[in-house]
Amino acid sequence: MERLRDGVNSIVVKSILSLVIFSFVFAGVSSYFLVTGEKPAVEVGDQKISRNQFEHAYQNERVHMETQVGNRFSTLLSDANYLAQFRRNVLDRMVNQTLLNQQADSLGLRVSEEQIKNSIRTMTAFQTKGVFSNDLYLAGIRRNGFTPDQFAEYMRKYLVREQLVNALQNSEFTLTGELEAMHKLEGQTRSVRTLFLSLADFSQKAEVTNKQKQEYYQQNFSQFIRPEQFKISYIELSVDSMGDILNVTENEARSYYDENFASYGGGTIQQVKVSHIMIKGHGDASKEKAEAILTELRAGVDFSKLAEIHSDDTLSAGLGGQLDWFESGVMDTTFEEAAFALKNKGSLSSIVKSSSGYHIIKLDDTKVSNSESFESVHDQIVRFLKQQQATENFSSLSKILAEKSFEMLNDLENVANAVNGRVQHTDFVSLSELNGTLANPSVVQALQLPEVREEGLNSNIIDISPEHVVVVRVGDVRPEVILPFEEVEDLVTIQLRHQKGLQAVQTLASLLVEELNTGNHTRFNDLGYQFSKPSVLSRISTDRELVALAFTIPIPEVDTSKFDMVNLLNGDVLLVALDSVTDPDKMDISLDSEMAKRVVSTMVNTELTATLDQLRASTNVNYSLQTME
Repeated sequence: MERLRDGVNSIVVKSILSLVIFSFVFAGVSSYFLVTGEKPAVEVGDQKISRNQFEHAYQNERVHMETQVGNRFSTLLSDANYLAQFRRNVLDRMVNQTLLNQQADSLGLRVSEEQIKNSIRTMTAFQTKGVFSNDLYLAGIRRNGFTPDQFAEYMRKYLVREQLVNALQNSEFTLTGELEAMHKLEGQTRSVRTLFLSLADFSQKAEVTNKQKQEYYQQNFSQFIRPEQFKISYIELSVDSMGDILNVTENEARSYYDENFASYGGGTIQQVKVSHIMIKGHGDASKEKAEAILTELRAGVDFSKLAEIHSDDTLSAGLGGQLDWFESGVMDTTFEEAAFALKNKGSLSSIVKSSSGYHIIKLDDTKVSNSESFESVHDQIVRFLKQQQATENFSSLSKILAEKSFEMLNDLENVANAVNGRVQHTDFVSLSELNGTLANPSVVQALQLPEVREEGLNSNIIDISPEHVVVVRVGDVRPEVILPFEEVEDLVTIQLRHQKGLQAVQTLASLLVEELNTGNHTRFNDLGYQFSKPSVLSRISTDRELVALAFTIPIPEVDTSKFDMVNLLNGDVLLVALDSVTDPDKMDISLDSEMAKRVVSTMVNTELTATLDQLRASTNVNYSLQTME
């Protein structure tokens, strides 16, 4: 059983933790140390998660998803329902994290300072070629708004939560009977037919009166609040953008090529052919013998004759000491370095000590690599020189930007001129709508500082990355307001039709399922509905919503069907007819199998979910009504 636990440990614990714990890189952990006096987004017992903390976490998760998914994620967020659910998921994960923190504290779980240090040292984000870099560490935590002490505290909480999840994992085990049942469930297939009822069809037919629209507006003011918005001006400097506008002349590119000719293969020795005389052993007698032979060689005695007489390398001695061609990385390191150091044919090395003994090496020939032409590496050189210039310019210009933005607190245009940059502007935008550079947590935090938000002064220079900085300024602020009915009437109409359409499609679907399960197909046929052709589903089929429903429908009698429905996320309803169920063939399953590991993983996941449910039930968790808007 211990072997089984070990086998799933890293997979299970890491996957479970990823469901409930924000990582350092993607979770906006700096937000956990912000303190504001505003109404909290949620209260978890006696702990509060502020609206500011939530917005930071949301922005970081959004940036992470945009990085992973690209423009498709922005399209998803344009759906108000999806956006609300995404924001709720972020907040729920923050609540789960807080609940686990509280539970770990109540159990007295602790980690040592050394454990925290070791965990930080092993984070790949802070390593260069597998070795911890203190410079990377400090730069990384500063970018995320941490001091070393704050980050250590964050890691302490993370490691304590990890202890809690590990404790849940180590309490689980499985039996052969459970594995056989799991095999039966996993291998089972079901033959189904489907029918989609489109919400759009029902919404389009829904009738909405002026009175209903007015009543809906009056009862749902919170849905029509325009959040506080800002007009933002900013100057952005980055090495990448600067490189695009720099020029490199042909003379500069050619000069660099000539100065670094060897880097492009010019004159580089690729292979050497040498002869050698080897004297075995590392004692004084061996060294003295080698030195005596070297003296004879320098006096003009033929190398091949001395090799035949004295060399202990019997294979090459018969050839006058000659070896075949070889390149770097083939021979003993010291032998190889001495051979490649010889530049002229016929030249001799001094005494070379290797793992085999002492050698005298004579260079017989070399093969020199062909150089890459200037034309073939021209674009590469230009890109490199632009990057080099941009890096040098960035360092000096970022200093000027920091100085000028402080000296001219009420002016960005002249600051931009001082760094050969430009001021960019946004229209009115809320903090939750920011994207790109402006969505960076450090920028969002700066926008809320009184001197920036209320006084309209320039922010301090903000490090987005080591080669990317920005200065921001708030030009105007538009307060939160309930939009008048006239501005949102179309939206009210859409929402009412959606609401009525949703009720209509779900009511009809429920009625059809009830009638079909009693053998009454009259209404179904009168409406002209038809199920699809049969398809066979397994538990790993790609349509997860269909699979989830199909495998919960009771098994029908032979030559009959069972019917059920599922409400899809987009509001459509899926009707499913289950026609038959097929069980897999029996097979032997060991406790060391992959299935056994999956069973334990599922049990741990279930146990963690149950633990969180229990913690929620026993803890007063109060969400703000406006948080999801």
